[in-house]
Formats: sequence, C-alpha cells, structure tokens
Amino acid sequence: MLNKNDEVIIDIEDIGSDGEGIGKYQGYTLFVKNALPGDQVRVKVMKPKKNYGYARLLEVLQPSAYRVNPLCEVAGKCGGCSLQHLSYERQLAYKQNKVKNCLERIGGFKEDIRLEPIIGMEEPFYYRNKAQFPVGRNKEGKVVIGFYAGGTHSIIDTSHCAIQAKVNDTIIEKIRTFLEEYQISTYDEESHEGLVRHILTRVGFVTGEIMVCLIVNGDDLPYKEKLIESLVLTPGMTSISLNSNKVKTNVILGDKVITLWGQPFITDYIGEIKYQISPLSFYQVNPGQTKVLYETALNYADLKGDEVVWDLYCGIGTISLFLAGKARQVYGVEIIPEAIEDARQNAKINHIKNAEFFVGAAEEVLPLKYKEDNIYAEVIVVDPPRKGCEESLLNTIVQMAPKRVVYVSCDPATLARDLRYLCDRGYQVEKVQAVDQFAHSTHVETVCCLQRVNC
Repeated sequence: MLNKNDEVIIDIEDIGSDGEGIGKYQGYTLFVKNALPGDQVRVKVMKPKKNYGYARLLEVLQPSAYRVNPLCEVAGKCGGCSLQHLSYERQLAYKQNKVKNCLERIGGFKEDIRLEPIIGMEEPFYYRNKAQFPVGRNKEGKVVIGFYAGGTHSIIDTSHCAIQAKVNDTIIEKIRTFLEEYQISTYDEESHEGLVRHILTRVGFVTGEIMVCLIVNGDDLPYKEKLIESLVLTPGMTSISLNSNKVKTNVILGDKVITLWGQPFITDYIGEIKYQISPLSFYQVNPGQTKVLYETALNYADLKGDEVVWDLYCGIGTISLFLAGKARQVYGVEIIPEAIEDARQNAKINHIKNAEFFVGAAEEVLPLKYKEDNIYAEVIVVDPPRKGCEESLLNTIVQMAPKRVVYVSCDPATLARDLRYLCDRGYQVEKVQAVDQFAHSTHVETVCCLQRVNC
C-alpha cells in the first residue's frame, strides 16, 4: 500500500478508458495521466485507495516508442486532448481495441462479430467546426480565454488550438482585445457576477461561413458595435449573436439568442445535403468523418427504395436526410423541439418531402406510433446519447421486428450492452465499423449492422 506523496518508479503497461497510463508498483495499480504504455516513469502518489491509486507524472525516465511531441504547447494541461502525446497510428489501435474489448467483455461477443479496421482521419488536426471557449480573468486581472484543464473549471489560457478551425485564432484575439480595451467584465462562477461567460464559434468547412456567439450573464453587451466592426473584417463572417444565460449553472447556452449582425445561422454541407446551423443546433463537430460515418450507416441500411425507415435520436435530421434519398419514407424522432424545427427546415431547403419528424423521447414516440398508428419499419437507425437506448425502446424494436437495425454509437460500453439485448431476442450482428471522429481524445464512434434472424 502506498501513501499520499510517495514517489515511485513504475513501468506503464496499459492505457485506461480516459487515456491515462496504467502501471503497478509491487502489485499496486496506479493510474497516471499523460503516461503511455512502454514509458518508464517517476510518479508522485496523489490519491491512494485500497486496491489502486492515482499518481501525478513527475518525469519520463524512458519514453515509449509511441510517444510523440504534442503539436499544442498546452496539450498536457488542457482537458480537450488526452492523447496528443500518443502517435496517431497507436491512437487508432487503442480505439479499435476499446471497441473490441467492450464487445467481448460486456456484450459476450467473441469470434461471431466481423469487426472492420477502424477508419481514421487523413488529417487529425484542425478538424473541429465548433468551439466553446470559457472566458475569465487571472489573478492579475488579465483576460483569459481557452479551455478548461482536465476535470476542473480552471481556464487554460491559449491563443491557438491544434484541433479547432484555424480561423478561431483570429476571432479569439479580436474578442480578447475588445474585452481588454473596453474593460468588459468576465464571468465568475463562484460569485455569479460578471458579464461574458463563453464564446461559441462555428465554421462551415464547405461553405466557409463563420458564426460567433457570445454567451453573456445579461441581456446586452456594451460597445457591441465596436466588436462587430472588428469581427466582420474576418473573411467568411456570416453570423454574430448574443446568447443570454443568467442562470448559475454549468450549462453553457441559455435559451435566448439575439442576432447582432448578419444571419441567425450559417449553412454547411455533409455530402450533398445542406444544413442550417444555429447557435443552439446540434451538429456533428467533424464534418469530414461525419460523412464517412453516415455513408457507412447508409451502406449498412442497404436501402432499395421502397423501405420505411425510423431514425431515432435524429437531432437536426442529419442521418434522416441521408436516408431519405434511398428510402420510401423516413420518420425522425428527437426530444429537443428546436432540433426538430431545424430538421424540418433542413428537409425543406433540400427539397426532401419523404421525411417526417416528431418531437418526443424515442422510447415514448416509437411505441405510441407503432401500437396506435400501426406505423412499422423495414429498417431502424438509432444514434443514442452516451447512455445508450432505454430498454423499453429496444423492446419495441424487437416487437416491430425490422429486417435491419443500424446502431450508431458514441460509447462502446452501452453499445455492447444494447447489442446483447437485441441479439438475445432475434438479431445477429453482421458487421461493426469503428470511425475516429475525435482525434487525440479517447472517444470513438461505431456503426453496427444487425440483421433479423429468419425474417
């Protein structure tokens, strides 16, 4: 048993679900942030527990063969990138193995699943089209804009992020100068005082359109015309807005958005489908890999043109509109009313008439439409949040007995659990495809094709 502040030397043998290195000292397991398999490290024990503990990396004595120099100078502090010090090739191997382990350990699947090689990114930097920058001040009173340190709400000040759109560097510098020059107050979480809380940016990677939204603890922004004058000089600037959030909460966005200049939205494309994106819209942050993800889902759906398809947890209709071009009818379900409004608008601007959208929880809407309106499906697509599908929804899917279920997942653990439920009730997994949407993080997306047995 180790005690707090003990310093020991260990070899890192594995990597955990959050990207932390795992090693042992005389049989006692230690989790070490920023350590990699193959490293020999000197660490300081920070939080010892009975059978394991957490330690801080003090020195890399012998680096892993897979260790690389991070492109970002604050990668080890910032909570956005937990794996930037690991070669991208090994990141992909880690994520592939993460999916495989969850399917085997949680789902009980062994040799009976066809797990395709993970699809990585051609360029694993500068791929995010959305950023949310917290704003504050340091002890000297200077404005800080950046990202939270891992597991905290302490802002790591930065002028550059290696995974965000490069134009953000210019935008953040303009806003930093504005806040300093006009002495605009910044938000303090503890006192619930100060005005500017966050900066939200969105960039259309195909259209080049740019959105800037300032989230404020109030209803207005002093000297806003001066900030607008500066921001509109940025090529591609399309939308500048304020979002009012006066609640003492960790939730970033409030409900009220005021357009200060330009349009209340930007547009972008995934494949040939055009989308309108507002500050409150959910839209995938990696458009290049999202196209890969959705094309895989469409391929797995294997549509011939006469099918009825349900798209559950449809968001702003991103997958639904992909499916509509190959199906007779698509029904989308999403619990957030604003997202459904966006989905209907996106269908309209793409002249898609065979997609209908419903507001409500998928686990409530699907059983209701199935039992009362006798709406059925040949194919069901689910893209649930991290917690996976409710059992009541999975049960309705089993009752409806579609020929195929396409499951898009952002969490391999809940994916494995839900696949096991369906496979115990008449389905078999045909193939599984992992897709790297979030380079330098531990997150991985997965698409699975399930076929009804003897249908």
